[in-house]
Amino acid sequence: MKKQWLVVFVTFLIGWLTLPSITSASYPAQLTPFPTPTPGPDGRIIYIVQPGDTLIRISLISGVPIEELRGLNKLTGDNIIVGQELLLGLGGPTIETPMPGPRPTPTPEIPTPTPLPGSGRVCVLLYDDVNGDALRQETENAIPGGAISLSERAGKTALNGETRGGSDPVCFDDLPEGEYTVSVAIPSGYNPTTINTITIKLSAGDETYLDFGAQKNSQALAEEPAISGEPSSPLLGIVGAFFVLAGILLGLFGTRLLRGR
Repeated sequence: MKKQWLVVFVTFLIGWLTLPSITSASYPAQLTPFPTPTPGPDGRIIYIVQPGDTLIRISLISGVPIEELRGLNKLTGDNIIVGQELLLGLGGPTIETPMPGPRPTPTPEIPTPTPLPGSGRVCVLLYDDVNGDALRQETENAIPGGAISLSERAGKTALNGETRGGSDPVCFDDLPEGEYTVSVAIPSGYNPTTINTITIKLSAGDETYLDFGAQKNSQALAEEPAISGEPSSPLLGIVGAFFVLAGILLGLFGTRLLRGR
């Protein structure tokens, strides 16, 4: 009987001693799942401490050395609390690929209308610059006999003319648009007081007036009195006729007196 109790006791003791190893082999320890963190918009990789986490466990699972974890989070020890945010490192910000939207319909270009070629007008006046100031006054009339030359730079138009007296200029109408050179040859007896060649740009609808000045030279001024002297005053003619008539009457009166004697 004692032997039977002894066998039971030994069997119970052996079973009790081997129970922890069997339990450990049958039921392995369960670890808290480690969610994979993703970089935030600022590029930081943040992990939220879960129940059962330790700094060593987070270091082993995330692959970040424990010293680096302490440095990134300014930790002096290994104490962490549930819900604490731990910086694991820096990564690139999440890039959202924009979804392509509908393409805008291009606005058709309206063709620019080509302007039609137009014409303009150029008028030329050669005036007698009496005072030589190169500015035409109303009392300074035109000089006839000056040769006018008008030519377009591209050679499309070339015209000639002659200045006339009075106050009206010589005009060239319906000239095509372009760049023109206008020259005036001064007639004999005059010296120019302004430039006698000018270049202008003529656009459609333009009406350009050009004044060229000239002044009589010394030879023409010296010959002027002999060519066109001023007429005698009528009063002087009347006085002269009166004296002639008086002389005749005195002569007749004297002859009668002599005969009466």
